Amino acid sequence: MNSNCTPAPQNKKEFITDVGKILVAEHGKQKYYKPEEVKKASKKSKYYDAMHCWAMCIFSSHSDFDSCHQARRKVCDYVAMKTEMLDGLTTSAANVDWLEIPNLDIDASWLDLGDIFGGILEGIGDF
Repeated sequence: MNSNCTPAPQNKKEFITDVGKILVAEHGKQKYYKPEEVKKASKKSKYYDAMHCWAMCIFSSHSDFDSCHQARRKVCDYVAMKTEMLDGLTTSAANVDWLEIPNLDIDASWLDLGDIFGGILEGIGDF
């Protein structure tokens, strides 16, 4: 991946959960959060802000992510980063109990699978 961001967090599930809980506590459940909100939440997390780009690819919209990076003249690939982060959810812990996920107090609407799979999922509801 062509990026000048810091490397991805080792424990992606813990990272997403930590930043997500802060965002929900401070801003309520939202489909997307503004990049500044994500950056502030990342600074408050135990990961500090060194990885806020990785949090933005999960919690901000694609257009907000790109606008923020263009303004700072950073080159980061939203889809590649989001794919890597979500892949980390399935590989970060082999014994994840997926039945517990609905009980998490985090809005999962940010899992924009259409972005990740390049629109492959568009039109599935038509079947």
